[in-house]
Amino acid sequence: MAETAVLFLIDKLIPLLTQEATLLQGIHGEVADIKDELESIQSFLKDADARAATEEEMSEGIKTWVKQVREAAFHIEVAIDRYLLHMAQQSHQRGFTGFLHKIIRLPKSLKPRHNIASEIQGFKASVQKIKERSEKYSFKSTSQGSSSGAQNVRWNDPRKDSLYLEDADVVGIEAPRDELINWLVEGPSDRIVVSVVGMGGRGKTTLVKKVYDHQIVRGHFDCHAWIFVSQSYNTEDLLKSIIKQFCEARREFPLPGIDTMDEQSLINILRDYLRQKRYVVVFDDVWKIDFWDDIKHALLDNHLGGRIAITTRNWEVANFCRKSSPIHVYELQPLPPNEAWELFCKRGFQFDFGGHCPRVLEKLSHELVEKCEGLPLAIVAIGGLLSTKDKTILEWQNLQNSLGIELQRNPHLSAVNKILSLSFEDLPYNLKSCFLYLGMYPEDYYINCIKLIRQWIAEGFVKEIEGKTLEEVGREYLTELIHRSLVQVTRVDFDGKVRLCRLHDLFREIVLQKMKGLSFVHVLSKQESKFEGLTCRMAVNRVSYSVLKLFKDTHIFSLLLFNLDELPKSFMRDFFANFKLLKVMDFEDAPLDFIPEDVGSLFHLRYLSLRNTKVKLLPKSIGKLQNLETLDLKQSHVYEIPVEINNLRKLRHFIAYNRNFKIDFSLT
Repeated sequence: MAETAVLFLIDKLIPLLTQEATLLQGIHGEVADIKDELESIQSFLKDADARAATEEEMSEGIKTWVKQVREAAFHIEVAIDRYLLHMAQQSHQRGFTGFLHKIIRLPKSLKPRHNIASEIQGFKASVQKIKERSEKYSFKSTSQGSSSGAQNVRWNDPRKDSLYLEDADVVGIEAPRDELINWLVEGPSDRIVVSVVGMGGRGKTTLVKKVYDHQIVRGHFDCHAWIFVSQSYNTEDLLKSIIKQFCEARREFPLPGIDTMDEQSLINILRDYLRQKRYVVVFDDVWKIDFWDDIKHALLDNHLGGRIAITTRNWEVANFCRKSSPIHVYELQPLPPNEAWELFCKRGFQFDFGGHCPRVLEKLSHELVEKCEGLPLAIVAIGGLLSTKDKTILEWQNLQNSLGIELQRNPHLSAVNKILSLSFEDLPYNLKSCFLYLGMYPEDYYINCIKLIRQWIAEGFVKEIEGKTLEEVGREYLTELIHRSLVQVTRVDFDGKVRLCRLHDLFREIVLQKMKGLSFVHVLSKQESKFEGLTCRMAVNRVSYSVLKLFKDTHIFSLLLFNLDELPKSFMRDFFANFKLLKVMDFEDAPLDFIPEDVGSLFHLRYLSLRNTKVKLLPKSIGKLQNLETLDLKQSHVYEIPVEINNLRKLRHFIAYNRNFKIDFSLT
């Protein structure tokens, strides 16, 4: 994720070095050098991310190095934003038209230019030293290859337990098992792909293994194979494993010479072997969308009822098979409350109280089960952990209060953390930022998707694609997160577009830890009302005014407020002076009735929401927000729009509606 911070910074530096090349006169070379050094660092960061995703522990040296890169990128971005803000303020008296053209004519001796020159030169030296330190930790760029890359690192995958569960240990499996068995053994004689889709830890492997081992399935097919795929796989190894398992299942001698065959030879061998056989193959844990292209020719359609089963977290993987084969897709749902409770009691009290929860622990136990939201992996892990604890309210309460931290450090819960984190680590860098951003919203919060996409755009997460609007690209990002089983849909509009979404509670706990570790977002809440260190963004939830007023002169780019009791006028008068670099400011539902004239000083502001506040008047300085893209006044008390809003040349979304009274749009 440090790579993300670096990439965003490079994106910001490029315009300064091209369209406005003379803006930073005298230090253009230093800025160019920083860009080059950062681009060089990118490849090392990719390798660091790969190590972090696959190794048990990243070395302390690498952790420190990544932290230094992230902090350097942050300081450089803040310095550039402060410089542009100052120059914008200097240019107000001339008007904003031709802003950049005019400021480059200012005297070279201008103090801010000297300041930024000094800072940039310091940053240049710092970045060069950081790059040199990478050699101490034996980093190799991904383009050079790495002996410790993801493909060569093995870890103890907790999902293997799913292959050996007894029927008595499994809950709520009968109905989906029977439906899948029917899809496998009934139907046309064409080759059919059956995909089981769901978020990590939902029990896909457990379900399909029970189907695969069922006597009806075993008796129906001539040969069968179970193949674990995962994120990195070798096609030749998969094909060899299929052939060997087919031979083993039929008690045949292994086919000679397959270990030395190339991919094409293995495909030909498999096709010949299956030409007169009804087969079933399970591919467990498929991640790559193009996986189907790697195996479709080997498992030929011999019109004898061949079946291929796939488990995956990604809907696109399932749908990709549709190109050349009929498919059935089964979306595995979370356990209903009664079955979730049954599973928890089996694990938490398997050797105590006859498998039943004692009355004194029922309330806390139900709360912990609800936190799992029907996710079997989490229920089993938490129940297993509690089975090792004293059966006291104190032990149960301690786990409930520190669940997020325990997911990171407790070996009993490491399976949950790893399985869910795999989905995050598999994301491309731009989607990682979009996904983490959802953690700014409170627990159990239904997130407005249109609002979320506009905030992503304001943050710079959404990249332009020719022929599409930024909103369309942002919608595609959200759809991909949904298809990857990372985001839950809670409401869909009549046109099929997702209106509301949310994070699974346990996913959010993991996201919060990642956000904090990456200095991506800091969440202020009753549980954590102190803040030290660096962060780009801040979410404030149920924090008293006495805590909020302590934050001054912060380098925050985005601020979201939730469930506040008061925002006095005295606080608001100083607010914008204290948050000078804001890009996203969301006051929705805040106890706010006043916006000071100083709002016009927020040169970088791109998103401003006063939705459902009691603000009645907008100051004329609103017209100075030259980068503002979204102004949301829906259900506010604003009844008149100042004519200065016509000056907002970048405004993309202006939402102003109140069902209780008419709003005067005096824009001419």
